[in-house]
Amino acid sequence: MSPTGGVSGRAGGKIYRSLDDYEQATNSGYAFPDNVGFAVELPHRKSFSPDAAYYVGALKGGDFLEGAPVFAVEVRSKNDYGERAELAIAQKRADYFACGTLIVWDVDVLREKIVRVYRANDPDNPTIYRKGDIAEAEPALPGWKIPVDDFIP
Repeated sequence: MSPTGGVSGRAGGKIYRSLDDYEQATNSGYAFPDNVGFAVELPHRKSFSPDAAYYVGALKGGDFLEGAPVFAVEVRSKNDYGERAELAIAQKRADYFACGTLIVWDVDVLREKIVRVYRANDPDNPTIYRKGDIAEAEPALPGWKIPVDDFIP
């Protein structure tokens, strides 16, 4: 997905803050905001840079992290709509799963105001959360929850 505006960027930041709290509470991995690279080996993709993520691998100084995060958050920007964008988003999600990501969130703060939670074990049937709901990322982050109202205006 392309760079975001204020509403989308703020949503990613709020999700990251909650993930950071989870990291501190569980010591089970590392929470990351946007602009962090995850190195992967696919024929058509060498890295990911989600808007927020949770990673359980080793940290390696200033290098990209090795492998995909267990949980990736992609927040839509104004250019992430239409048939071409939907195909690109679906391909990226498939790439995440091919590299070992367990959960991918597709966060739409601009139009539908929903979170689609895609799971590697059932990638074609997302769970949908709306304002008023409590979203999760099971089984990637056991026990972690965040109110949708915290990040969707």
